[in-house]
Formats: sequence, structure tokens, C-alpha cells
Amino acid sequence: VPPDTAPNAAKTFAGSESNPAKTFPGSRPRRRFAAGLYRTAITEKLDASLSVQRIWQDLVEEYGYGASYESVKRFVRTIAPTRRAVGVFHCAPGAEAQVDFFRGAPTLDAATGEWRRPWVFRMTLGHSRHGYEEAVWDQKLETFLRLHERAFRDLGGVPTVVRHDNLKAAVVRACFFDPDSHDVYLAFAAHWGFTPLPTQPRRPEENGKQERSGGYVKDNALKGRRFDSLDAQNAFLRHWNRTIARLRIHGTTRRQVWTHFVEVEQRALHPLASEAFPVFASGERTVHTDGHVEVGGAFYPVPLALLGQRVRVRWDAHLVRVFDGDTLIMVHARVAAGVFAPRAGEGEASSRQQAFVDRLVGQCERVGPAVKQWAAAALAARGVRAIRLIQGVLALTRRHPRERILAAVTEAHTHQHFRYQTIRQLVERTPVRPTPALATDDPAIRPMTQYTLEDFLR
Repeated sequence: VPPDTAPNAAKTFAGSESNPAKTFPGSRPRRRFAAGLYRTAITEKLDASLSVQRIWQDLVEEYGYGASYESVKRFVRTIAPTRRAVGVFHCAPGAEAQVDFFRGAPTLDAATGEWRRPWVFRMTLGHSRHGYEEAVWDQKLETFLRLHERAFRDLGGVPTVVRHDNLKAAVVRACFFDPDSHDVYLAFAAHWGFTPLPTQPRRPEENGKQERSGGYVKDNALKGRRFDSLDAQNAFLRHWNRTIARLRIHGTTRRQVWTHFVEVEQRALHPLASEAFPVFASGERTVHTDGHVEVGGAFYPVPLALLGQRVRVRWDAHLVRVFDGDTLIMVHARVAAGVFAPRAGEGEASSRQQAFVDRLVGQCERVGPAVKQWAAAALAARGVRAIRLIQGVLALTRRHPRERILAAVTEAHTHQHFRYQTIRQLVERTPVRPTPALATDDPAIRPMTQYTLEDFLR
């Protein structure tokens, strides 16, 4: 029963057993209820920023509303003429796609045996509204990029612009005027030939198609369903797309989505890339005093003029690239953890490095012979990797008594310990022996009155 006419009455509607609909020969069945009878509920949902499509679906589900979506749409126009107009961005064929994540249906995770809600990725073409959906367990950067690639291949081409809602995988720092896009995502966009465009915060009209399409998938495809596996949910999404989503008549375009896509938009998409994007990781590093940056436990040389400065590093399974700002300055082949990659002009660099090592060993000798012996053993055991270790031990001498350093290093040398954390723990737990007090009472000590001048002269 419409809430505005019988708020406390039982929910019955025309056509039910308790209230059968009346029909007459040659007449069409009477509409069960007009949208105006639900004015309060519709107004509340409009205030909650729900779309007309969602309002109609909620009326059907909550009140058994039997009239059409168009009746709700017409009624909304009459009660909300003064509402702030929110324009929708219309775009040419192939000009834009919008992407987003939203929570999918409960799914059994085989790895944990628990029910979880995966993330559903959707890419929607702005002109025809044809889309691609896929459920995944995470929103990691590589997952995000591979979803793009599978969507492009499914659509048969690449749009000019891909608009996203400031997703973490795409944007490092959201800003209304100048957001910082992830450099990996920018490189991915260049590889596939599209322009990434974050939506402005608090501007729903910029990403309206995607927000509505996400709600459409949740309500029409996934609501009330559960799946025994992620593969089962994705198989259902593919079936739903083929049999329902692409065959619907879109409310704005007034055309069947699939026909509109095939006849108009698909040919306007840009060609696919010939190969997948080589995903890389990236980050910033400070150039150490030995002229190297660390990536994955290995050490890569950079120009010595950049000592102490911050540089950008990109790496994948095969190469490490070092950038000073946007300028590529070094490219190295990946080496195993603990290994120093060779530097161009290695002979000159090696002589400078050896001179640096000699200075470190000299500093160790000034602390004590035991420290010098341990440093030599560390260099023999770990090679150039011991340089930073020795620097760390020398730094401990500025915070702890020399006696502690000598005792800890002696023990470390005895047991062949050549790790900084081990040395530091030994230093911190080594007790400082108290200075013995001078004895004044002993049989060997005579009273001063018994000493003669000859005793002092001897």
C-alpha cells in the first residue's frame, strides 16, 4: 500500500488475492498505483542522491510498485524542478570509458574457506554504455592494469580517455586542480595509447555513467546471489552481460546497447597494443655515500655527483632504471640480492672504492686492533657489502663507550658475526665493568711512617 495513503496498513496491492484488480471487457488492466502516491518515499530517496532507476527498483522491491520506470521518471520531473541541475558528460563514439571498483556478491574463498565479497571491476564506454565486468580479490596495481588490458581486448579497441574515480592504483595524491597520477599507470596509458583522467572530487556528474552502471550491475546482476568460487561469479557476469546487459534498451540513448556499440562505437576505438604492458615497480631512493641505490637487496651505481640526493627508480624482473627527475641517467641489468651491479668505468670506480675502504679500516684501527681485525674479516666474508656494516659499527662508537665496542667486536669476531643488528645487540647488552677502587688496606702495604728516604730514592 502506498506509504502516503496508508502508512500503518498491511502491504497489499491491486492484483493480490486480498485486493483483486478489476478489469472490463476490451479495457487494459488498471495501473496498480501511480508514482504520486509514493511522494514521501521518492523525495527521501532523491535527497539520498539515488538515481531514478534505483528509486523505481526500490519501489518495486519495497512496496510492490507495479507501474513503469517511465512513470517514476515523469513524476520526479514534476517534484524536483528546482533541484540543482547535474549535467551528464555526453561524449562522442570511442572518446571515453569510465572505470571503477565496487563490491561483488558473497563468494567462497577456496584459500581460506570463508565467504568474502570480491571487488568487481567495470569499464563502461561513455557513448554506447557497453561494458566489461570482472571480479577479483584485490585492487593491486598489476591487477588493475591487467583488468584494463582484458577489457580493451574484450571491447576490441582502446578509448581515447579513461576516466577513473581517483583510485589508489591510479592516483598517488588526489587534488582538485592537479592530481598526481601513478607513474606506472601513466606509462601503461602511453603503452596502450589512452589518456588517464581522474575525476574531480565531489563532482559526480563527471563519473555519473560509471556510478550508475556500478549500481546497475549490483542490483540487476548480483543482488541476492552467492557464488561458490570467483570463477563462478565471473562466468555468471559474462552470461549476464551477453543475455541482459548488452541487449537492454538504454534509457538515454533509446537504442539497444550491443547494436549501438557494434554499429557506431566499436569502429571509433583505437587499435589494441601489439603486446601486454611490462609491469614495473617504482619508488624513490637516496643515493648512499658509496654511490649506490638499493633495489630488492641489490646495489646499483649512479653518478657520484648525486651522492645524498633523491632519485626515482623503476624496476622489473630484468632491468633497473634510475631517473634524475624525468631524465633517465642509468640502466642496469637486475642482479641477485646482496650483489653490487658493475659501474661503467669500473676500473676508476674500483680504485676510488678501495681508497674509501682503506680509510674505513684506518678508522677501525684507531678504535682498537680488535675492531680492525674484525673489519678485515668482514670484508673477506661479505666483500663490498661489508662497507655499510663497518660504517654502522663506527657510528656505534659515537654512542657507546669504547670498552663496549671492543668487547662486542671481539665476541663477534670469535663467532664470525658480520651483521649490523647482531653487533648492535652485543654492544647494548655488554656490561661496563666498574673501575676498581684503590686498595688501602693490605698486608703488603706498610704504613707511611715505616717508609724511609731511601725507600723513595730506590
